[in-house]
Amino acid sequence: MPTISRTIAALDRWLDDEFTAANTAAEEIYFAARRDYLPGRAPDLLHAGARLIAPIAAADLPEDPMDQYRLLGSVGLYLAACRRHRLDDQPAILAPVWDLATRLGTALGVAPRYVFAHQVLYGYRTFTSLPDEDVFVTYNGAAVVAQQRAADALRRISTMGVSSPLAGELFEQAAAALGDALDACRALADRLDVERFYLCIRPYFATYRVGDSDFRGANAGDFAAVNEIDLRLGLCHADDPFYGRVLREKESYMPPGDRQATHCAARSVPLPTRLLEEPITRRTRVNARLLLDVCRAHGAAASFHHNRLVRPFLARPAATMPTAEPDRVTASGPPLEVVLADLARLRDLRVAHTRLGAAGASAVLDRLRAMAD
Repeated sequence: MPTISRTIAALDRWLDDEFTAANTAAEEIYFAARRDYLPGRAPDLLHAGARLIAPIAAADLPEDPMDQYRLLGSVGLYLAACRRHRLDDQPAILAPVWDLATRLGTALGVAPRYVFAHQVLYGYRTFTSLPDEDVFVTYNGAAVVAQQRAADALRRISTMGVSSPLAGELFEQAAAALGDALDACRALADRLDVERFYLCIRPYFATYRVGDSDFRGANAGDFAAVNEIDLRLGLCHADDPFYGRVLREKESYMPPGDRQATHCAARSVPLPTRLLEEPITRRTRVNARLLLDVCRAHGAAASFHHNRLVRPFLARPAATMPTAEPDRVTASGPPLEVVLADLARLRDLRVAHTRLGAAGASAVLDRLRAMAD
């Protein structure tokens, strides 16, 4: 009888080869018809994946939590593709797969579905071999890694002190990393085809079913880094009802360990507040200017993402392209207009824009500018 590691390896080989080929062939048909779904285009995918997952579902879970998390990603990729091709209404076939996903999610304390972290931080995997999907995953992944570098630098400043000479170096590192995140977003906007994204990539990131429950779609922002940056810069606050809801909603979709980073940032005094409590010296003036650079870089990346990626690649095509399920355009579940309003509010918080009902940080940043002068 094959060991659990061999059966998992067989599943991963299938996901890399036949699974990818079947999805790619179906997407070429959808795209030629300029539709995001046509029935009966991936009929063998359901049974082939279920056969490979059945012996894994009948065995004990891997002991290493990271092996469990990678397995959850593999199982989730299969379930996401089943949903994309409308093959997920077969409980007799999928029940063991749902059970395995649920066991893995419970053991890890995460949602029992694949998330973007599975595609970029725990191996590199795509649903298709389409060049545009490679562009989408690669550049979104590059932006995530850059944000993680920025969050790490800001976290270190919180422990060493904002007036330290070394803090200035870390502020520079954070600003440079956020500039890299913006560059990755620019490359994504330049290289990703709108129609290919909307018709052939977006549908894999939708809500899908595990047992009797639906779990919202994967999102490239489902990491602690962007929220840690928001909180440590004082641009957003965990006690703001709107932003607190954002944090709670994404907790179970983060990779293991990310949740603690967000909680620590939420309890930490924001760096601008700490700096404003320091005596005004040459060093604090320099660090105030550097901290403002970080805030500007974070706001620039947030503005570009909303204005040049969210609207052109989601809002505009949703108004003009045929969609099989117009009420499920977004990955997160709510109607498109609700998601767009929430994303616009997040953008405004990150640029410290003063608007009614938003807990903006503009007054604090004005004081920081005065210190920097």
